[in-house]
Amino acid sequence: LGLSSVSNISSTSSFLTFTRIKEPRYSKLFPIMLSPKSNVRALPSSPKEVVKYFSEVTKCFYIDGITDEDIVKLADKMLKIYDDELASAKEYDWYIGDLKKEIATNKSNGYKVSSYEISASTDVEYFTEDGHDCARLWCTYNVKNGKELVKLNEVFILRKDDNSHWRIFGWEQVNER
Repeated sequence: LGLSSVSNISSTSSFLTFTRIKEPRYSKLFPIMLSPKSNVRALPSSPKEVVKYFSEVTKCFYIDGITDEDIVKLADKMLKIYDDELASAKEYDWYIGDLKKEIATNKSNGYKVSSYEISASTDVEYFTEDGHDCARLWCTYNVKNGKELVKLNEVFILRKDDNSHWRIFGWEQVNER
């Protein structure tokens, strides 16, 4: 979210405003994200699940009444699913500041993602680049602003870290899937 990425894949904030969800659901859906004892072993194990995790956690940023402290806690947890190169591309304080500004701007503009659809597991493209196992998959976001509905296609690139965990290496908006 708001991080620069590597390898010509860049983050985009255009799709990152998600439908608000109720506070009780927030705590039930994301015990891993909210627990101070959560660790890497608890993170999703497939590329599709990592992108789903990213998308669902992003919804939490747009809950009514979310505090700056909550945003920081969630951002810290979100960084755990980013590849080290992506996570280190921007200084932490800038990342948090940009994220808070992005959330405030998107909320004030009334954007909502009504739904999203991630590539089927059979549509994930696996490849090797510079000695790293990588995966490419798509997610289509249906973004509402008032009565207008726009489909935004995002392509995510993930790569395995040294512990065989899939991490988000970058993403960008694309015209077609």
